[in-house]
Amino acid sequence: MLPKAISSTATSIDATQRKLITGIAIATLLTFALVVADLATGGRPDPPALRAAATLLDGAWRFHTGDDPLWADSNTDDSDWETIDLTAVPGSHDGDVGLPDYVGGWMARGHPGYHGYAWYRRAVTVPADHASWDILGPTLVEDGYELYWNGHLLGGSGRLGPAPRVVGTRPMQFALPAGAAGTRCVLAVRAFMSPGSGASPEGGGMHSAPLLAPRPISDALHRVQWQRTIAGYIVDAIEPLAMFALIGLALGYRSRSSRPGFLILASIALALMAFRRLNNAIVAWTDLQDLTTYAFLAKVMWLPAVAAWTLAWNRWCLPPWRSIDVSAVVLAVAGIIGAVIHSAGVTSASRLGSIALFVVIGARIARSGLLRVLALITLTSIMAGLFGGELLDPIGVPGLWFPFGIGVSRTQYVYAIAIPFLALLIARTLRSRDIPRR
Repeated sequence: MLPKAISSTATSIDATQRKLITGIAIATLLTFALVVADLATGGRPDPPALRAAATLLDGAWRFHTGDDPLWADSNTDDSDWETIDLTAVPGSHDGDVGLPDYVGGWMARGHPGYHGYAWYRRAVTVPADHASWDILGPTLVEDGYELYWNGHLLGGSGRLGPAPRVVGTRPMQFALPAGAAGTRCVLAVRAFMSPGSGASPEGGGMHSAPLLAPRPISDALHRVQWQRTIAGYIVDAIEPLAMFALIGLALGYRSRSSRPGFLILASIALALMAFRRLNNAIVAWTDLQDLTTYAFLAKVMWLPAVAAWTLAWNRWCLPPWRSIDVSAVVLAVAGIIGAVIHSAGVTSASRLGSIALFVVIGARIARSGLLRVLALITLTSIMAGLFGGELLDPIGVPGLWFPFGIGVSRTQYVYAIAIPFLALLIARTLRSRDIPRR
């Protein structure tokens, strides 16, 4: 029979863990419900009544590579320019968010590999049945654009010029000049694709046509576009918040955990992962960060996160192996060097080496008794999130799904699994306040 003090302690441990596990389950279910509701709302097609009152400016556009400010002028002769048809196949959408009316860019239209400036022009007739009209800018452009109405700059995405600063394209609304109703004018779009951007077969320039709409129809359509854009990156905002909550849980209960070293390093890894995921939402919803900085951080930020996770899991298995710590740091440094010098070979070797370290740690966990199954499930899910290309591509797991018509990446699905399991693992390591340290 257990002594009374020990029996009482065991009961208090169970009670503490039970409360935490219940809270984790409730928070997880509420978060899933919130995300599903937002995806369902954002994934709805544009209301038919709104689209019927607006004009999608698809069809034939004049197109010319290069850059000349005179091409914004309505009097410019563009008769010898190429013609590009921006009419989308019904039901088409981009391969990331699920934005509708998607068309291939200039690289799919005779300009493969071209980076730099190009112009689009077309005549637009504005009906006279409303006094105020707006242009809703294209929702997907690689990588920045300016929109001109009869040579007058209405605005754009990013900052073009001698030193362009390109940002993520988001829904934008531009008011046409007073008196535009009942006139026929020239709409010109100056697009810029950064030399550092990836060159997909369909890359370059406008991937969706602008919309012409009267107010207040344009206001309502603009809100719908934003709902879709927010839904496209809502998981990238929610999951970092959940990771920060995990950090609070880990650090708040660190003194009562049987694995304090694991919790400290896991908190560092979670913080790095949270900032990396949050970057996606920041660059999609705001112009606070340019695409060049985003691309650099995307290549580099995962490296210290992988190292931190390796160090953390090495401390789940007691005692930690010094050889794994040293190897993790060396691989992280090598990976950073590979990213800076753009060496795919060095980067790949760093990733494969890190996978090998995780496998070694997983084998150690499998031989230990404490929370073995839960720890292995959590470790495996984190590995799948970090190394999807190496672990999930070979078995045919798609990189994107489109629930409700909104793109959700497999990394987001994986982290949606890993976060609750990690929270449960943290809760299960807690000891009673009455148990002295050994």
